[in-house]
Amino acid sequence: MPELPEVEVVKRSLERNILNLIIKKVKINDGNLRYKVNKNIFLKLKGKKITKIKRRSKFLILEIGKTYQMLVHLGMTGKFFFIDNKNNKLKTSFYYFLNYKKDRKYDRVVFILNNKQKLIYNDIRKFGFIKIYNYGLIAKSKHLTHLGPEPLEKNWNYLYLKKYLIGRKRSIKNILMDQKCVSGLGNIYVNEILFLSGVRPARKANKLKNFEIEKIIKFSKKTLKNSIKFGGSTIKDFSSENGKKGVYQQHFKVYGRENQECSNVDCNLRIIRIVISNRATFLCKKCQK
Repeated sequence: MPELPEVEVVKRSLERNILNLIIKKVKINDGNLRYKVNKNIFLKLKGKKITKIKRRSKFLILEIGKTYQMLVHLGMTGKFFFIDNKNNKLKTSFYYFLNYKKDRKYDRVVFILNNKQKLIYNDIRKFGFIKIYNYGLIAKSKHLTHLGPEPLEKNWNYLYLKKYLIGRKRSIKNILMDQKCVSGLGNIYVNEILFLSGVRPARKANKLKNFEIEKIIKFSKKTLKNSIKFGGSTIKDFSSENGKKGVYQQHFKVYGRENQECSNVDCNLRIIRIVISNRATFLCKKCQK
């Protein structure tokens, strides 16, 4: 599942390709996504302009004129294709197959835009979803109301996290993956952040020292910014626009590096893999305390 950096890459790709275009028609090939597509509401988008594209946590929010807002979650295999006015097909998300004929089989929703352009939502496993809200009501969506602060914003800071951890005995890894604590982090980046912070994933959250909390804040921001800069991580073939693969996985310190040498030059141990809450967890027993 794409995490914050990958969704941010998709958001920026869509901004470059579809912002200010007008929806001429919506074609629903298969509305049986995680939540069934309401065809009647989608038909009301005809003639409306895509005026803004935002990201909240791992969700995309498209503002359609001053009337509607569209909430998108990519799930495990959801992705967008953009067809430009020269009939070039641009990729803006991760994918499993490059065979365009096979891709068409999984084109679930097609937004036909002005100048013969198209935005296609493609989803093999159909775990993603698209929902339409009347303008302003999206803030009350059950998908957004519980979300914690964005890790790249100022309210994700030392004082916030220190206060949040008081009395919480869950592992720090589980806390950071809890969207109520901080929104947008997932298994990949939490592994990386905790390694850079020198904190073992299984540590009880309320036992962390002040300097460790400071490091978690520092490296969460640094890691996410770097990943966005490199186009995200290509896990299960995540790709940015034009099919370019994210390359941040080449910079992973621990994730997926079981039995490989620790990247710290003064360490002679190898990365180990354990399981926390049914999630693969990678760490160095020497560098993380």
